Amino acid sequence: MAESNIEWTELTWNPVTGCNKISPGCKYCYAEVMSKRLKAMGTEKYKDGFKIRTHADSLNIPFTWKKSKVVFVNSMSDLFHPEVPVEFIQAVFLVMNQTPQHTYQVLTKRSDRLLELSSQLNWTPNIWMGVSVENEKYTFRVEELSKTAAKVKFISVEPLIGPVRTLQLDQINWVIVGGESGHGARTLKKAWVEFIKNQCEERQIPFFFKQWGKPKFNIDPTDPTIKSDHPQHAKGGCQLDGKVYRQLPVKAA
Repeated sequence: MAESNIEWTELTWNPVTGCNKISPGCKYCYAEVMSKRLKAMGTEKYKDGFKIRTHADSLNIPFTWKKSKVVFVNSMSDLFHPEVPVEFIQAVFLVMNQTPQHTYQVLTKRSDRLLELSSQLNWTPNIWMGVSVENEKYTFRVEELSKTAAKVKFISVEPLIGPVRTLQLDQINWVIVGGESGHGARTLKKAWVEFIKNQCEERQIPFFFKQWGKPKFNIDPTDPTIKSDHPQHAKGGCQLDGKVYRQLPVKAA
């Protein structure tokens, strides 16, 4: 496990590593870049780079944490990748089931497999299940997530690289939005963010705006969160009309 600088979590836990690109949101995958870097550094866990690998020796790590944690599961992979055996996914879920003091955030782009396996998994309330959506074409992932038995469901609209107009939010408990950062980052427009924010407010769904991604995407150059020494700093800043939105589901408050 490792402490995380991702604004909506505390730790990362990676019983699976490796993945492959399946949609435009994957184009500048940070996990792929990080895997190559760790392989070059001689890190044993990443000796195969970004190939899918399961790590049974990592399964017991949550039992060693003395205090309750908010944990992003598989920040370096996708738990529902087709190369991850069902039995290993169930083993990860068993650990989460047996450590109810921790809150686990699982995020996938493979919503079809998530839905297929949902009935074979034990969805305790401490498991938050999310899907990534980068533009309108991939909103079907939300519909598939909504059909699962997860108790807490969330959407990560990040990187938001195009307008999203038809999010089905009736079964959703939390929405995260963020712009792309790094070399070659694609544009984020304020209207895209505001549309999603307004939909959340109408339905009283917690809304978390993570970042603009780059200062040039932020229409407010005076946004103080652009500065790296600001306590709420995010890449490109994170204010929207002068306000920071970092709401969480009630169960995490």
